[in-house]
Amino acid sequence: MNVQFKKGVLEMVVLAAVQQKDMYGYELVAEVSKVLDVNEGTIYPLLKRLTNEKYFDTYLRESSEGPPRKYYHLTVLGVQYLQQLIGEWQTMQQSVCGFLKEHGYE
Repeated sequence: MNVQFKKGVLEMVVLAAVQQKDMYGYELVAEVSKVLDVNEGTIYPLLKRLTNEKYFDTYLRESSEGPPRKYYHLTVLGVQYLQQLIGEWQTMQQSVCGFLKEHGYE
């Protein structure tokens, strides 16, 4: 997949995944990897930035497999931002698909 396409939707996919349920980093990498080819080196800096921007709250939960895990929870501000991104995505998608259809690509 084109790297620029992936960068453009990664934030939205991460936010949408965490809206469904709170997740820890590695779990989130696995979930996002179902649709985008990503690794921990891509996800963790994004999680840090989105947390700093108040779109996520974090909390620790004990793990039976090692140290406590940091879970990410979408804040009210995060839900609003996700809705904004989805709206922008839908508008862009419709525009691009319309343009391609006008030019013979369906």
